[in-house]
Amino acid sequence: MATFLYRVGRSAYAHRWRFIAVWLLLIIGMGTAAATLQTSTTMNFSIPGLESVETQDKIKERFPSGGEDDPMQAPKGSVVIQAPEGSDLTDPGVDKEVNNLITAIKGVDSLTKTDSIAPPVQAAEGLKMQMTKAMAAQKMPQEQIDANIAATSPLSPDKTTGIVEVNFDAKTNMDITEEQRDELIQTIEDNKGDLKVAWNGQAFQSSEPGGSAELIGMAVAAIVLILTFGSFVAAGLPLLTAVTGLGIGIAGIFAMTHFTDTISSMTPTLASMIGLAVGIDYALFILARFRNELIRHIGGQDLSPKELAVELKKISRTERAHLAGLAVGKAGSAVVFAGLTVLIALAALSIINIPFLTAMALAAAATVAVAVLVATTLLPAIMGLFGTKVFAGRALFVQAPDPENETPTMGLKWVRTVRKRPVIFALTAGLLLVLLAIPAMNLRLAMPSDGSMSPDSPNRIAYEMINESFGPGRNAPMIALVDYKDLSDQEKATATQTAIKDLQSTDGVVNAQVIATNGDPKNPADLGDAAQVLVTPEYGAIDERAADVLHSLRSNESSFEEATGASYAVTGTTPMYEDISQRLTDALLPYIAIVLVLAFLLLMVVFRSLWVPLIAALGFALSVAATFGVTVALWQMGFAGIISDPQPIISFLPIMLIGIVFGLAMDYQVFLVTRMREGWAHGKTAGNAVSNGFKHGARVVTAAALIMMSVFAAFILMDEPFIKVMGFALATAVLFDAFVIRMTFIPAVMFLLGERAWKMPKFLDKLIPSVDVEGEKLQSMDPEAKDGPATTERSASHG
Repeated sequence: MATFLYRVGRSAYAHRWRFIAVWLLLIIGMGTAAATLQTSTTMNFSIPGLESVETQDKIKERFPSGGEDDPMQAPKGSVVIQAPEGSDLTDPGVDKEVNNLITAIKGVDSLTKTDSIAPPVQAAEGLKMQMTKAMAAQKMPQEQIDANIAATSPLSPDKTTGIVEVNFDAKTNMDITEEQRDELIQTIEDNKGDLKVAWNGQAFQSSEPGGSAELIGMAVAAIVLILTFGSFVAAGLPLLTAVTGLGIGIAGIFAMTHFTDTISSMTPTLASMIGLAVGIDYALFILARFRNELIRHIGGQDLSPKELAVELKKISRTERAHLAGLAVGKAGSAVVFAGLTVLIALAALSIINIPFLTAMALAAAATVAVAVLVATTLLPAIMGLFGTKVFAGRALFVQAPDPENETPTMGLKWVRTVRKRPVIFALTAGLLLVLLAIPAMNLRLAMPSDGSMSPDSPNRIAYEMINESFGPGRNAPMIALVDYKDLSDQEKATATQTAIKDLQSTDGVVNAQVIATNGDPKNPADLGDAAQVLVTPEYGAIDERAADVLHSLRSNESSFEEATGASYAVTGTTPMYEDISQRLTDALLPYIAIVLVLAFLLLMVVFRSLWVPLIAALGFALSVAATFGVTVALWQMGFAGIISDPQPIISFLPIMLIGIVFGLAMDYQVFLVTRMREGWAHGKTAGNAVSNGFKHGARVVTAAALIMMSVFAAFILMDEPFIKVMGFALATAVLFDAFVIRMTFIPAVMFLLGERAWKMPKFLDKLIPSVDVEGEKLQSMDPEAKDGPATTERSASHG
């Protein structure tokens, strides 16, 4: 690998314009594809194979007309209208404002079925008359009639709040354009008068990607890079290449929306997080190694920055191309390996068989792959473009010493401190993370909904208005599909009544009523072969007790079938979200096991050791567990009131976090430990090899970790709560893994292991392939050679 990457890096530096031209063509091509193929992203989180999804499909099949729309994809939403304080919607002045607003809404071109839109007071009266007449004919008790009307009425019991359903002129919610939404929203704003109006539902769950978080992250990254290199030019190169790779990756994601409907509105944001962070870090690793090779080449350890710049000008382009090849061959090998670990961990998410999660993971993985290619090909080409000016533009008062300098660096001072008391540092680091992980036992997962959005968003405001005026359950309706196709007419009626009785008697259910049958609409006595029962729970969509209600409803399915010969199954937005969360929860532990085993095997191949991958995997598990604990404590449990609006953790965050952090952890592990092994393989004692390797890797790993933390943390400023939590969790994971695990726990344990750290059973040593991640095969390279090594390469069995 190292030899191949050496040739790539050297060629890119020497033939810079060819490589740059290829990347420019790729940028133009991907930009054109995105501009011409892009369609809207989706908020559709449906998953095949779940009971709720299968039930919804049966409803579509059994109710071809007049059936309940798919709650996950229907292009409709709710406009919630509330009277000014101290009045209600029946007051003459308020009623006039409501009528004006409704008239304006009916005139919106982007809506369809506008004839059914009516003021809530008028709609409630019409519904009451219709339902009372129909249910009285069925000899239903008045108490039940009133309860059924209250559960479906668009007017709240206190008459202060009303709900108006709107349907957009689109096939699904993902087909609604921003212009269509904006037209309706602007109409509402212009005509609401003194009314309090908000909106929610699938039709209004839109999230357009922004750039403020990325810009903030890049600004902090720029500062870290300047402090790392002491050069404005060098600091700008990783930013330039990272933005290039990110732009190509994001353009590809938007172009893919033309071919699939599984790309959610969060996919580009997640890809931006990962692509920008790894793009900067990968370029940083290679550029730092290039500087190291330059300084080593000219023996400039004790030169001032100005003297170093003078000496660099004396190096021929051929020699610089050779040194760029060495940098890409050595650091680039680690970059490729680290990138592959991220790719594998993310791609492995596809085995869970959740379409939107697979799309998110593959999109992020593709962005990482582009970042690796950019760092190993475009970066050396741009380095060749700048030539001797690559480290020009010196920043005043920034020394940025290279680890090759004789003066002990802060990294060397730290690792010497750890070396004096390795037991204390290892136990303290491990115990700290275990204690921080304790709150993770209370982890509660949920899918994003209107109730989990930002408190000042229209969706959340509408959710709270409905919650307060109609009751929490109005935000979490469920549909039970009663199937009685093999029963007689009398048995069908009995089964339906039994279903209603069983459903409504379940703890946590407020009301259950038939809202449709698939019989002949002209013949009320014809019940068809299936009925839909609307179930209104007592709790809201984000209340964990709503999940308990769903489980109780489903636990009675078998007894109902035994008693009546019919069957029922429950669906709706809340059941779908709960089923998705359960699928993700069930997959979490197996996925963690897969990733840990994968980490062990990959690191065993790289370091040809059993102990190194074992402690690396253990450290990864500790850092992830601590991250879960802190995230749950702050964002779910509201510890110390730091987070004003604690919510359940988004269901796919744990799995995505594990996949992403696994790759990042391996980044730091490889860049620190490869230099340790390199020293050991060249004759240093185990302890000195750890100290020397840490000295060389600490500065660049510290810079990389700070950059990743800043990029991830910047997303906490975004409006979407789930993106906030994702940004916080990733930043926290990097903090724990880079500084507590890789730079404290790992060296401490390595000091304790001594020579045993690099031992490998002979039979495994023969089976494991040789992977030259440290670049040992590049020790004897001739700058004038065009095809690589000038001499016969020794075996890389130790590297």
